[in-house]
Amino acid sequence: MRRRMATAAALGAALLVSGCAGQVWGAPPAHDPPQAPVSVAPKAPAVPPTPPAGLDDRVRQATAQAAESGADIEAAILDRTTGHFASSGSNQAFPIASVVKLFIADDLLLRASQGETELSDADRKAMDAMLRSSDDSAAQTFWDRGGQNDIISRIVARYGLSGTTAPWNGHWDVTESTAADLVRYYDKLLNGSGGLSPEQSSVIIGNLARFTPTGNDGYPQRFGIPEGLSGEQVAVKQGWFCCWNGGNQLHVSTGIIGPDHRYVMAISSLDPTDEASAREHITQAVRTIFPGGKV
Repeated sequence: MRRRMATAAALGAALLVSGCAGQVWGAPPAHDPPQAPVSVAPKAPAVPPTPPAGLDDRVRQATAQAAESGADIEAAILDRTTGHFASSGSNQAFPIASVVKLFIADDLLLRASQGETELSDADRKAMDAMLRSSDDSAAQTFWDRGGQNDIISRIVARYGLSGTTAPWNGHWDVTESTAADLVRYYDKLLNGSGGLSPEQSSVIIGNLARFTPTGNDGYPQRFGIPEGLSGEQVAVKQGWFCCWNGGNQLHVSTGIIGPDHRYVMAISSLDPTDEASAREHITQAVRTIFPGGKV
């Protein structure tokens, strides 16, 4: 009995020792060979954006070609990403015709936000028509309501437009500006430094992107930027009238180019030919500046 108990005790002790030891089956695993450190290739530095090659030369070329047909071209382009500015060089002032409707809308939106005036639903529809289809009656209503030339004075002060002057006769369509000033206006409208909030500026930009093929007076609006840059997304405000300095046809094409709003452009033409030829000449100037209808 004592022997069986001893044997049992010994067996129990062996099992106890076995149970406490780690369970090992077969040979221990071999150690993995040391791994060489993984080298991560440094990322290539981002290539900084560059303006279109030869842009300045093509602006000068377009100006010279237009002069051969008798047209006097003023043009300015700003690459808002690189800051590169290209122009025809002279920066002469010209009447901006219906492009002044940008200033009228801008002033009205700011004064409404400051509680100086109210905008009814009818007013907002009239503003849409003024910007999209260049409605003259809406422009005259808002021009009178805003104090006429006082509108230009306020815009000049807010945007720092040194080459822009109020009309000598109080008629909004003969407000004068320069291509450089108009480009500056668009740039400051987009970056918010002109005074409008993003919500307010989007009212203007959204309407320009929805410009109609013809104005409310029946005149074609597809000349200059929208026709010359047919491969790009654009938002434009156009202007036109006859006649200035004799029998010259005046055409002004301004706007924002590209879905990212990288470029802003203004181009004007005083042309002694007929309306259709004058439209074609300013459009051809844009095509010369941007061959293939794209930036």
